[in-house]
Amino acid sequence: MNPFRQLLQSRRFRVFDPILAGATVRERAIACIAAPLAIALTITICHWIVGGSTHLPWIIAPIGASTVMLFTIPASPLAQPWPIIGGSTLSAIVGVTVAYLVPEPVLGAAIAVSLAIAVMSLARCLHPPGGGIAMLAVLGGEPVTAAGFLFPFTPVAMNVLVLVTIGYTFHKLMGRRYPHVPACDERNNHGTVDLPPTARSGFNDADVDAALANLDATFDIDRQDLKRLLLQVQMQALVRSHGDLKCADIMSRDVIKVRLGDTVETTAALLLRHNIRTLPVVDRDGRLVGTVGLRELANASGTVDRLMSLPATASEDAPAMSLVSILTDGRTQAVIIVDAERRILGLITQTDLLSTLARALPETRQAA
Repeated sequence: MNPFRQLLQSRRFRVFDPILAGATVRERAIACIAAPLAIALTITICHWIVGGSTHLPWIIAPIGASTVMLFTIPASPLAQPWPIIGGSTLSAIVGVTVAYLVPEPVLGAAIAVSLAIAVMSLARCLHPPGGGIAMLAVLGGEPVTAAGFLFPFTPVAMNVLVLVTIGYTFHKLMGRRYPHVPACDERNNHGTVDLPPTARSGFNDADVDAALANLDATFDIDRQDLKRLLLQVQMQALVRSHGDLKCADIMSRDVIKVRLGDTVETTAALLLRHNIRTLPVVDRDGRLVGTVGLRELANASGTVDRLMSLPATASEDAPAMSLVSILTDGRTQAVIIVDAERRILGLITQTDLLSTLARALPETRQAA
């Protein structure tokens, strides 16, 4: 790399050096544009709902903090719909109740924040701006005091319901998944009680819990997402250590395939004759359209057209080790290597990859 360019990309000269892992300039720029629009729209909608005659504000200040979380860290457990709506509303109820029972404002504010944390934790809706809302309910002055137990619902609940609706719509339009769905535990796809292959070695749930206990820290990430991240770190380390080995180096090039319109009998005969488990299916122009195996052919008749599964594909320049996660998912038997026009260049099976890994093990141990 050019030394000058390398210097500009160093941490010292980096313009955007995020404190949150995974943050990018693009994502943060989108948040900077979306957040003010969401605030303005929330104010407008809430003003339209309550009208101009109410003595309560149309929007409360802690909603600004909720907006920051909703648009900058939408995958955070603290920025999901229930924490935003439930945490804000319950905190407001706690604050109003404390203000009614504790006449001393300073003491009341302290108690309100403490109880808000406890209530949000018990209700599994911890949301940091909730502490500010609880304090606002105590120190908000005459308008909040006069509203009493109406305050948690108008404007608080109304504000967060509108904000979450805007955030949900925005993320959907941007093609993002919101609410965030944490990674699911891997399952055994063979109908037995055994753990899936990737869970039989390496770290497990107990290891993650022990590591978190040793660090004595709380992280703003779902536990299942944390496991998925650690697995990806392992995979990236494997790819990096053998990055010079490409798919083209280990793929089979004489690929047996069938065409659209071929019969189940013809396809089954090819599988048995060549002792293979998966066949690519191509169209009349030779482009890959799917795969078919013994699982799809069982008790089937007719042609393969309606029996195909979506193919797992990769390019010939992709690192061979990047296929480990695909070929150990319990479903995929082979990865089809294709070019930019989806014409078949080769095929890598579980056996091909296992043989490659076996050859790589001595090198890894020697390097260690």
